[in-house]
Amino acid sequence: MLLAVGVGAAAGLGAIAFRWLIGAFTRLLSGFPDYAAVGHAANPHVPWLGRYFVLLAPVVAGLVYGPLVHRFAREARGHGVPEVMYAVARRGGRIAPQVAVVKALASALCIGGGGSVGREGPIVQIGSALGSTAGRLTRADETGTKVLVACGAAGGIAATFNAPLAGVFFAMELILRDFAAESFGLVVLSSVTASVIGRAALGDTPFLRLPAFHVEHLSQYLLFALLGVVAGAVGVAFSRILYLVEDACDFLWRGPEWLRPAIGGLALGGLLLLLPQMYGVGYPVLENAVGGRYAVGFLVLLLAAKIAATSLTIGIGGSGGVFAPSLFMGAMLGAAFGQSAHALVPGAAGQVGAYGLIGMGAVFAGAARAPITAVIILFELTGEYSIILPLMTAIVLATLVGRLLSHDTVYTLKLRRRGVDLEEPDPHGLLRGVRAGAVMEAAPEPLDLHTGLTKAADALADAPRGALPVVDRDGGYLGVVAAATVAEVLTAEDAPTLAQAVRRPAAVTPDTPVAEVIGSLVDAGGEGLPVLDQGGEKVVGWITDRTVLAALHHRPGPPPR
Repeated sequence: MLLAVGVGAAAGLGAIAFRWLIGAFTRLLSGFPDYAAVGHAANPHVPWLGRYFVLLAPVVAGLVYGPLVHRFAREARGHGVPEVMYAVARRGGRIAPQVAVVKALASALCIGGGGSVGREGPIVQIGSALGSTAGRLTRADETGTKVLVACGAAGGIAATFNAPLAGVFFAMELILRDFAAESFGLVVLSSVTASVIGRAALGDTPFLRLPAFHVEHLSQYLLFALLGVVAGAVGVAFSRILYLVEDACDFLWRGPEWLRPAIGGLALGGLLLLLPQMYGVGYPVLENAVGGRYAVGFLVLLLAAKIAATSLTIGIGGSGGVFAPSLFMGAMLGAAFGQSAHALVPGAAGQVGAYGLIGMGAVFAGAARAPITAVIILFELTGEYSIILPLMTAIVLATLVGRLLSHDTVYTLKLRRRGVDLEEPDPHGLLRGVRAGAVMEAAPEPLDLHTGLTKAADALADAPRGALPVVDRDGGYLGVVAAATVAEVLTAEDAPTLAQAVRRPAAVTPDTPVAEVIGSLVDAGGEGLPVLDQGGEKVVGWITDRTVLAALHHRPGPPPR
């Protein structure tokens, strides 16, 4: 608990420093607090360049952060979250301590120099590096280090966006990918601590200032649902285009990697010269779109341009997140959708801005497939509760569409391209080719369904795994009964029977790959699982974690760790 609080405090201070760096570099390289809001204005530091300074701003920034990243922390390149997910899933939460400093400087320079990326990826990586360093210094075990990494990620999100709940769910849903009660409590402590520190320095107001919205007609839910479907497809399209552009940049670039951001910055500068609204994160442009200040054609142009600008920024080796760009895209899509709906059905469409707000969460959900985080973070970023039901409707549909169209998210796709599958239960291939039939042991004597509970309890007490298969009078498989379940039935039911204690776990046959059974074995604890014949009617064996480990120890090569 003390470590979680300490990591939260460090992440909060890191977020404050990071936001200050972004502001300082933006003013230095553009002359304004947020150049996206001022159009084609000249930089007051170099007025003789006029608006053409945007051609050089990304180049100058790239000349600084390119060598910095290449020399000290190459994992600081890109949008950051996939690297943290990989560290938690495959490296025991180990992140190099210098990543926090390098990522802060590189991302602040990239955003300040016009890079069209967000700050959630960098702050997640910064906070996670702080948490990992705390785990290393205190010699925490692997599980503890992973939790501290999640604490740092949550604290960074909470402080930089003034969103403590969003920080918690971002860390649990995307980083830990688990909602265990113990880790949840520690992540909450870290997020609250960081949020308190962030609010003390940055103020206690919603991150985005948007007008109040409400649902005027129930028929609007159909429009919100349709927007969710479209937004899910846009989120997936953004993910695909992002990595297509990165591949194109990899193919075209033949020079040293440290010079790539500077040379690629010329292309980014050309885009900024045409559309200065793409400079940096672009929150003022987002607020204008939700406020109904742009025409439909211009909104669609901004949507396409943001996809291109963000993809190009990441492709040339820039450093920054993709969460804020997905919010921007969602706002443009939603506002354009709302204006179109208002023109077609003016009496039922309602307020145009509501669609922009809902589109923000839906595009992120389609790209990242993190519906809980999307709902919570949109609520906290805007402070607008009245639209929570349509927001949930659109986000769930966007998530489903994203799952239908793509196996990967905008975060996991980067890892899969490196050959890493976070869903793979056997990442090192130790169980490749091993079938359940090769590692099963003899099945225990089954219980008849009509056996009395007292007799069944005696049989379970003698069972080596505390569980037995249950069959009908003809020997047909019905399920499994465990000693703990029998005890619960005996105390909870007035007229308990063995049938009330039977459960049917996931079916396993001798030909089932053991790698596919690992998750079910974990859920079964030490009880194990029955192995059924191909028809699923007879029990032919029993498989447990011990039989799997024993088989691995007898395979050629080093024993599993």
